[in-house]
Amino acid sequence: MSAAGWMLVAAPVAALVLLTALLRPRAAGVVAPHRLGVVRAALLTGVFAVLTVEVLGALDALTLPAFALAWLIFVAGVAVLAGRRRDTAEPRAAVTDSRRAVLVGATVGGPPADDPTRSAASGPPPADAPAPPAATVRAGVAALLTGWADRLTHFRRTATRGERLLAGTVLAVVLIELVVALLAEPNNFDSQTYHLPKVEHWVAQGSLEFWPTAIHRQVTIPPGAEYLLLHLRLFTGGDALHNLVQWTAGIGCLLAATRITAQLGGGRRAQLVTAFLLATTPMVALQATSTQTDLVAAAWAACAATLVLDGLRRRAGLTDALALGAATGLTALTKTSGLIAVGPLLLLWGLAQLRLARRPAGDAADLEAPTGARQVARTVGGSLLVLLVAATVVGPFLARETAEFGHPLGPPRLRESIPMERHDPAAVLVNALRIGHTAFDTPLAPLRAGTASAIMDGSRAVGVDPQDRAITFGREVFPVPAWYPDEDRVAFPLAGALALVGAAVALARPRRISPGRAGTLRAYAGVVVGAVVLHTAMIKWQPWGNRLLLYALVLAVPLAGLWVDAVLRRQAGTGRRSVAAGLVVTVLATSALAGVLALSYGFPRRLVGAGSVFTTGEWDTRFLRRPQWADEFRWAASAVRASDARRIGLVQQNDNWEYPWWLLLRDDDGRSPELVALQSVLPDRPPADPTSVDAIVCTGPRTGCARLVPAGWTIEYRDHVGYALPPAR
Repeated sequence: MSAAGWMLVAAPVAALVLLTALLRPRAAGVVAPHRLGVVRAALLTGVFAVLTVEVLGALDALTLPAFALAWLIFVAGVAVLAGRRRDTAEPRAAVTDSRRAVLVGATVGGPPADDPTRSAASGPPPADAPAPPAATVRAGVAALLTGWADRLTHFRRTATRGERLLAGTVLAVVLIELVVALLAEPNNFDSQTYHLPKVEHWVAQGSLEFWPTAIHRQVTIPPGAEYLLLHLRLFTGGDALHNLVQWTAGIGCLLAATRITAQLGGGRRAQLVTAFLLATTPMVALQATSTQTDLVAAAWAACAATLVLDGLRRRAGLTDALALGAATGLTALTKTSGLIAVGPLLLLWGLAQLRLARRPAGDAADLEAPTGARQVARTVGGSLLVLLVAATVVGPFLARETAEFGHPLGPPRLRESIPMERHDPAAVLVNALRIGHTAFDTPLAPLRAGTASAIMDGSRAVGVDPQDRAITFGREVFPVPAWYPDEDRVAFPLAGALALVGAAVALARPRRISPGRAGTLRAYAGVVVGAVVLHTAMIKWQPWGNRLLLYALVLAVPLAGLWVDAVLRRQAGTGRRSVAAGLVVTVLATSALAGVLALSYGFPRRLVGAGSVFTTGEWDTRFLRRPQWADEFRWAASAVRASDARRIGLVQQNDNWEYPWWLLLRDDDGRSPELVALQSVLPDRPPADPTSVDAIVCTGPRTGCARLVPAGWTIEYRDHVGYALPPAR
């Protein structure tokens, strides 16, 4: 990557840092204001990234110069705003300090210290002379680092040994994930099929217009995470930093989840336990080094949750409504299943805002606020603003889907493959039991077999086929092992069990966990439990269903952290070791071991053993899922490149890998190849004529390729990959 590319990659980071300082609330009483500043900054940066893609895509300008210009303007604008806020904030701070000095001097009977309010030198700088953007960026970074350094120093002085152990484990896991994310090439199965090819199509055509394809998920699945990848793809010219999108999302999940814990009444230890459980959950640890999209969706949903909790205790302002709308839109644009939780959260927020609007003013500050009908109208307007912002973010994609397929949720095959097609109580119960079995799977084979057998026998007893296609994805068969640390299916029995217990206690006896936030805790727990119930009623069971539940896990882990902290607190209060506390410590230790094993031996990226990121070559890493295909792809691509083919036809099936062709068939200068599909599942976008291409590359059965190869062409095929060339001229 060039020096200019590194500078462009730094632009989003600089924007995030400056926005964190700019959007951090200064009012007293805000819970974890620094983390709230990060949440707001992440949402604004995400919205800018999405709208940049949408606007430039509509202009057929998805190019490096256009993106570079957009980011430079954005960072410069944020720097100017940050500089102006700093200029106006410093005089206020000086005034406050001087008044404090006057009061202190008067109290002790001595003369007051020099009063900065009387010095012309201490006044604000001229409004027309803001600090240069570069200086503001440096000052913002310095201030942020200084603030975090002070907080770290305070933590080191006051933390117990257990708290230090929890924090150290979380930090170690995050840093190891960063190493893996930087060293490992993208090798997620779905990314090879549609996540990354989607990005390459946008780069090649310079727009978001749909294209003929045999893989409908390239155009029907919401593209929010891929929009973020597109920026990195243009900046770097490759995929070297693609894994960092999910790694950053993992950090966002930790920050949002710990803030939720604090909002529900949890102290420092409860927040650390929450971060510990989340960071050491194998699904989180593995996805944080991947180009999947589940962790990104979970991060946006967690941002929505922490913003909603703010709205349960105080009236929302304009910034709150804008941020909540951004979180909703980004969740919908990344993975629509996240709305299963965000929807009830928005309902809870709206009801709380209406309740606050009807509450009589309780202090002098409230006497000037609008009351009665005006306040209710303002609340309704704020709710509509949330929906408007969300529609602005996700609306363009839904409009393209509607125009292409006549429905905002895509073609019938997508709407019928994942959502439940039966909603009778017996079918929903069976689906919930199967999802729970897969989510809580363990390496104990007898336990797995026994519970699966009981579920299947019970389903038949209530008249439901446990393999009914109306409640089962595709042709999959229940049960499947899900305990192995694989990024697509690994279970989360430890964090899940603790979250389940925490939710039960929060609903039944919330004061035992959080005496000062009992009502808020119970309401939040009810929403989380309701979201899980809705998920089981709306999403079919599938072997990869655990990753679809990741958003719910992130929202539920704060309940686990609060309950664990309450157990440890009661033990400390009694002065004796309880059985529950011993079990909690054992579970935490086991969770740490699970996280370490997932990073060390997880699949398809690991630290040690066969396939280690330290010992495995780039190409072999990309094909760890299907090592037998690696040489076949290179063999076919070499033959096509040797033929000097410029326009290359693709023959593939819905779950085949397309991304390797984009890598192998690039020009020597790195430009994207001209790849066109010879099949299309989009009714209004016909495939290319096979006679219009210079060569054909195929994946899947040879028979499917042979049907599309023009007469007289030569076909060469191995097991899974083949190619066809026209007669020599």
